[in-house]
Amino acid sequence: MAKRVGGLLSVSFNGVRVDAKGSFTWNLGGEKREAVVGADGVHGPKISHQVAFIEGAITVREDTDVEAIKNAIDAVVVLELAQGRAVSLTDAWFAGDGNVTTEEGEMQVRFEGTNASLD
Repeated sequence: MAKRVGGLLSVSFNGVRVDAKGSFTWNLGGEKREAVVGADGVHGPKISHQVAFIEGAITVREDTDVEAIKNAIDAVVVLELAQGRAVSLTDAWFAGDGNVTTEEGEMQVRFEGTNASLD
């Protein structure tokens, strides 16, 4: 039997569900390894930190609290995935510009945080 790996999802911001549009991207953060390359060849890896994030687009309705989203600090954002798992981002802040389109009432959102988990 085939199991879903993508498709339907839901997003909540501080316990309030928002209208998710299209595709979302997420990253649990942690260490990132990149090659250090010199004129004489590959020297080895360097390790840096990367921020945990959840990003995508939402539909802004009359009850969507754009100000609360835009001013978010120390928020909890949960992305529920099609396969039944959830990405939880805590100690999160809004890292976008807050623009909303008039054609479809769409707002790009990016939340970054210090703690992320995949349940």
